[in-house]
Amino acid sequence: MSGGAGPDDDRLARIFLGRVVEPGDETAGRWLREHGAEEVARRLREDGPALPGVTGKRWAGLRARAVRAAPERDLALAREAGLRFVCPGTPEWPAQLDDLGDARPLGLWVRGRPSLRMWALRSVAVVGARACTEYGAHMAAGLGAGLAERGWVVVSGGAYGVDGAAHRGALAAGGATVAVLACGVDRPYPRGHTELITRIARQGLVAGELPPGDHPTPSRFLLRNRVIAALTRGTVVVEAAYRSGALVTARAAQRLGRHTMGVPGPVTSGLSAGVHELLRGEAVLVSDAAEVVELVGAMGELAPDRRGPVLPRDLLDPAAARVLAALPARGTAPADVLARGAGTTQDDAVARLYELRSLGFVERHGDGWKLTRQAVIASRPDRAGC
Repeated sequence: MSGGAGPDDDRLARIFLGRVVEPGDETAGRWLREHGAEEVARRLREDGPALPGVTGKRWAGLRARAVRAAPERDLALAREAGLRFVCPGTPEWPAQLDDLGDARPLGLWVRGRPSLRMWALRSVAVVGARACTEYGAHMAAGLGAGLAERGWVVVSGGAYGVDGAAHRGALAAGGATVAVLACGVDRPYPRGHTELITRIARQGLVAGELPPGDHPTPSRFLLRNRVIAALTRGTVVVEAAYRSGALVTARAAQRLGRHTMGVPGPVTSGLSAGVHELLRGEAVLVSDAAEVVELVGAMGELAPDRRGPVLPRDLLDPAAARVLAALPARGTAPADVLARGAGTTQDDAVARLYELRSLGFVERHGDGWKLTRQAVIASRPDRAGC
């Protein structure tokens, strides 16, 4: 990393630092902003004076990691695994990740052929419980497929449960999906999703901050979630308990000014409690991909109006509907009684009754009128709504 400064030097320095500092380290991020990646790497490699913001013990720990870092070796491993390293400021870098400020990734290792920057421009995160219910898996798969069919990229974490269902839904629809991992992207995790993540790499993209071969830890999963939130236009949470990594993603999205959405579930389910808490705040309730796109998409991408089935009585003229409503559920009634009930004249009521007879709603019995059998339920909204 000696010689004149250049893009390759910055890239090697960032790969080196990926072995030294943990993802999301804001102190290290401030060092990079103030001194540049090459200078920070030089100070760590040459045992220079400690940079501000850390104790001597912490600096010694970073130095111990720096001794073992070998960026050229990481690049060689990456080439063998078909990975590339995307740096901030390069053509493939998604600029929205810069919103993370000093917690911005040093760079991202990417596996797959499409451009990460282009795909991230029209992407939505779908996250949720690992131990999800059948309902959660069904909703996540439906959202993944529906978003993919509408030309949106589905981003998730590759985990069991909601993540996997969302990825599979997008893949099944022939769409685009990105898995953001909390480990080296050459080492799929969880192991049970090796086939799924391999398929995502073939059909979409796998990305992550950790260098090749690195392993996940609980803290890395949580820090990974900030990347999912920043990368996408909005985050949808499908099933999440009060203590859930999916809620960490949603709250990161809210801090970044991204759209936050939740899919409701049974109030008796602990796996829906976290989602409902989000919905009591600033999150928006969604039930399908069309409603998600209405929120995150361009102006005019509206979800269809939601309404119940149109009943024959809904198509009646209001005056005829009032006469129909005046008819008793059982037995007959004369025209003058129906006129009073409908608030009209007897002549008008008779005209409306003949109109209703032609439509199959009523029939005449002597001087009285009664509902047809088919009209009894249709003319009673209380029964129709049961």
